[in-house]
Amino acid sequence: MRYPRFPRYCKMRFTRLARLPGLLLFVVLSGCATYQPKPINQHAVARSLASPDLQSVRIKAEEIKHPILKPRHIDFAKGISAGDAAIIAVITNRTLQAERDRLGIKRAQLLQAGILPNPAFSYSLDVPSGGSDQGTVNAYGLGLDWGIIKSLLTRGAKVEAARAGEAAVNLDVAWKEWQVAQAARLSVYDVIMLEQQLKVALREEENIRRNLEAIKKAVDAGNMTIVDLDAVEATLSRTHSTVLDITQKLQQQRLRLNSVLGFPPSGSIALKKEMVFPGIKTLPALDDIMKGIENRRLDLLALRQGYKSREASLREAVRAQFPNISIGFSHARDTTNVITTGFSVSVSLPFFDRNQGQIAIDRAGRKQLYDEYMNRVFQARANAAALLANIKAVKAQIDATGKSVQALEKLVKVSYSGFLEGNIDVLSYYNEVDRLTTRRLDALKLRQDLADMCVALEITAGEYIFAGS
Repeated sequence: MRYPRFPRYCKMRFTRLARLPGLLLFVVLSGCATYQPKPINQHAVARSLASPDLQSVRIKAEEIKHPILKPRHIDFAKGISAGDAAIIAVITNRTLQAERDRLGIKRAQLLQAGILPNPAFSYSLDVPSGGSDQGTVNAYGLGLDWGIIKSLLTRGAKVEAARAGEAAVNLDVAWKEWQVAQAARLSVYDVIMLEQQLKVALREEENIRRNLEAIKKAVDAGNMTIVDLDAVEATLSRTHSTVLDITQKLQQQRLRLNSVLGFPPSGSIALKKEMVFPGIKTLPALDDIMKGIENRRLDLLALRQGYKSREASLREAVRAQFPNISIGFSHARDTTNVITTGFSVSVSLPFFDRNQGQIAIDRAGRKQLYDEYMNRVFQARANAAALLANIKAVKAQIDATGKSVQALEKLVKVSYSGFLEGNIDVLSYYNEVDRLTTRRLDALKLRQDLADMCVALEITAGEYIFAGS
């Protein structure tokens, strides 16, 4: 059986034309990105959870760029201060590393927003293969179609929305970095204060233990009664409970500090022996704190950029009502060797979808951001006023507690002399000792509360306010 064969000239033309789609495909694929796997496995988890490299952290701390935080030299061998901890946290905190990944997404969205749609190329080939094909030629068709009009109308607003969205996320990440930095400072202050409280409690416990041994000997000698011994043991038990309570809080606070610094629970980082706490000479007025806060607080700046992005998105949605227009060009030859060249225009008819849904979404989103911005400014003023009032109250309590401690120290000395002379019983003396220990711990707790409130006020103001910050 013999099969029909194409004429030689037909095969040659068929071969040349058949190569054209392959050539176009090669050109298109040569510019494509490639896929690289990034698996989550035990090795990746272990590498991610390892303690930060201190040398790398030190270098990054000297090169840090932030609207509020400044570069800082950190000497880990001498221990870190609260200010050092703030910078370290920004560099090593795990939550911030995930937040910064949002910037990569926004940059990719900005890149995508500026890309115009691809034109569509079409190619067809018809080869006469039977019937009355005498005098015929290979037929082919070339077409180029591009729906560019609507994309050009919306591109400017789309790029503006993406650019403002990137700026909003950048400022939002910087605001979170500021909050994490202040949280790290606060954790350091809390650790130092709890260590001081523990020293007071341990010192008092040791004094009571020594006295307990002396009283036991006095009871055995018949110089004191079992009631006196019970009173001392009860005081020792209360003091020991205080030591255990402070120890537990200190362990929890150290774990919290490790977490905010990006260190594993088992890791540890030395703190400086001498720590400078926020010093308050004069409290700023509420109007001074609020002055310029909208241009200073990073979250408010982020909201304004977000609002700008929503405005651009709404403008894009309104422009997207324009009908989708595609322009096409064609070039073809039929089997009778008639060559034609032409163009085509297709227009979508907006009978049902006029982009009204997206317009409504963007309008609602813009209103939400507007109201959120106004509420955030209102809350900033309310929080600053409340913190200023609380700081004044705590300062007054610290002064009163300091005077109370001085008075109790004198009273304990007098009570001890009376106890030695037999004018005061053991129970009365140790009640005064217990009161003095409690007031000393109260004074330290108030100083801790004051440091917490000062840091909170700085977060609210969006800037450092107090000396030692």
